[in-house]
Amino acid sequence: MAASLVLAVVIVLHNLVPDVGGLGLVIDSAAPWLGLGIPVLLVLAAFARRGRPWVAALVPLVAWVLMFGASIIPLKWTAPPASATTLTVASQNVEASSGTGAASAADLVATGAQVVAIQEMDAASRTEISSVLDATYEYSYQVGTVGLWSSYPILNAQPWDLGLGWQRALAADLETPEGLVSIYVIHAASARIGDHADRDEMLKNLANVLPNDENDRVIAVGDFNAASTDRAFKPILSQLSEPNQSDGLFGFTWPASPFPVTRLDHFLQRGLDVISNTVIPAGGSDHLAIVATVNL
Repeated sequence: MAASLVLAVVIVLHNLVPDVGGLGLVIDSAAPWLGLGIPVLLVLAAFARRGRPWVAALVPLVAWVLMFGASIIPLKWTAPPASATTLTVASQNVEASSGTGAASAADLVATGAQVVAIQEMDAASRTEISSVLDATYEYSYQVGTVGLWSSYPILNAQPWDLGLGWQRALAADLETPEGLVSIYVIHAASARIGDHADRDEMLKNLANVLPNDENDRVIAVGDFNAASTDRAFKPILSQLSEPNQSDGLFGFTWPASPFPVTRLDHFLQRGLDVISNTVIPAGGSDHLAIVATVNL
């Protein structure tokens, strides 16, 4: 029973686990997977032949459902119908070293998105990606490792270093038929065990910027290098909401192969009704792409 209580406490309070030696980062990123400890408790209790085995699993099970149950409900169960004017945004970290940026761009165009956001471009992949996307999208803006392509005019575009001194993000307005929509494209610094200060700084500065946005409708999309359960991500989630997956579950995006175990890539918004949100493979990147549609 003691192990059951410990597991339940870690599930609920994982953000309070001290980040000593990177433990906090690991626990936060793996938080949904802590539920795998529940069947282990059942097996151990059954072999011990003491009490009722299901009791050992009940407390952490309730804790897991309270923490993560609502986030895995399919969005399609509650999503509003599409309005007369919708906006689809596709985004991917294309993994520059994969050499498949052009293939990723072609796959994102095939989604029918009006807006495409790209992260982790290097000089070579930027040229290849641009050659594909420029043929479909009239407007574009790129800076550093990120780029934005749009069927709608891009206004007030500007680079953002978000405190790091080099450009890994951008901010702009999309001039849609229903008015302006702010969009931020983010490629957060990498987060590794014992080395995520730069990422934390970027996320903190983005959280500080968001309250000053003058538009009622805001989108932030890209590779945040933070799971939805990461403590450093919480200040952003307190201002922008992340929609559930259209078909349910967590929508993990990394690594693309052999199977994803965490969601580092996000579509966040406020002031919009999300009607679909999915992840898809694109190109040969180690990140799956995200595709989300909202009513304007």
